[in-house]
Amino acid sequence: MKERLAIIEGGRSPFCKAGSALKTMQADQLGAVVVRELMARSVLDYHDIDEVIMGNVAQPGHAANIARVIALQGGFPTSTCAYTVNRNCASGMEAMTTAANKIFAGEIETALVGGSESMSSIPLLYSPQMTQFFMHMMQAKTPVAKLKVLSQFRLPFLKPIIGIELGLTDPVCGLNMGETAEVLTREFGITREQQDQFALNSHQQAIKAQQAGKFEDEIISIAVAPKYQHIQHLDNGPREDQTLASLAKLRPYFDRLTGCVTVGNACPITDGAVALTVMSESKAKEMGLTPLGYLTDYSYAGLEGSRMGLGPVYATAKLLQKSGLAISDFDLVELNEAFAAQVIANQYAFASKSFAQQYLQSSQAVGELDPSKLNVNGGAIALGHPVGATGGRLILTLLHELRRQGLQRGLATLCIGGGQGAALVLEVE
Repeated sequence: MKERLAIIEGGRSPFCKAGSALKTMQADQLGAVVVRELMARSVLDYHDIDEVIMGNVAQPGHAANIARVIALQGGFPTSTCAYTVNRNCASGMEAMTTAANKIFAGEIETALVGGSESMSSIPLLYSPQMTQFFMHMMQAKTPVAKLKVLSQFRLPFLKPIIGIELGLTDPVCGLNMGETAEVLTREFGITREQQDQFALNSHQQAIKAQQAGKFEDEIISIAVAPKYQHIQHLDNGPREDQTLASLAKLRPYFDRLTGCVTVGNACPITDGAVALTVMSESKAKEMGLTPLGYLTDYSYAGLEGSRMGLGPVYATAKLLQKSGLAISDFDLVELNEAFAAQVIANQYAFASKSFAQQYLQSSQAVGELDPSKLNVNGGAIALGHPVGATGGRLILTLLHELRRQGLQRGLATLCIGGGQGAALVLEVE
């Protein structure tokens, strides 16, 4: 990067489990509320923003190019350009790094970036047989022809295709995301007890952070549509009553015979949105602004879809080689908790010399992840993972915690469904 990207400010909705507090709000509504409120609080005016870039994965049918819909519903004038990016779980990060590229290429000076996802709203789909049935009914012109088509109807036609299940399955390797986590449990010998303990720690750290008010700086309360009688202030995933005993009672979900990944040691399906304003560091200085923090470098990396959970170690290794930094140079790390098994596998892989030699073409291990620096306020197992927005939350949460502790540099990284990883270097003054 030519210079640091200044992240001026940011905010996010509460992250809520699908089917719960935010279930009545579509992704464009969630994103628009967050954008409108962020701009109301902002030191910037709508006309200061050149472009809106938002991440989204499910791509709702009613809001094609959802970034444009969010921008207009969020108060931007029609003259503001907007477009949507999709890099699965890293879509929120992709929005920011895309903006950085455009800013440093001289195409724009400022952008609003982020992501939004309503996983509650991902639809059920008709089967191909039912779709064909409807088509033939429309094509039938006479009562006799319609009766002939009706006679071919069978009840199994009504079995729906679950959109979210389809979306969370990699069509290339044929595994859903939970099954890829099971691949890592076997590769690294990760036990059920390790995963449940990690999940418990995530809940405990998130509850502690909530009680200390640590998320108040980043959360924008949501008045829930359509009646707006309830205001959601907090993430509703963290469980104060979570115990190892309750986690141990859950049955394996993705491999019911020999597996050990459960809904308790995996992230929940979640609704949420995030937005941040960005510009070059020199532009921020010119305007006399004090940024929340800075993006100084980033990398994306690819790997086998069946081992997609290891994306952070691949992307971070690439980032460290590119930037000249070492793992020890990071004061805090936010590594998205898609699954407890996936984070634990990354801890092993980061520290393994043999893994680096075999998979990263390096003679030395990437470096050990210090547990005391990792996801210090809990992670997605407790807080949730609205796929289009999570990348933005990792950035926002990490910058606030660096400032809170008086630290300087952090690593935000995550795995990406389909076999990729992302890693970002973030700094505060």
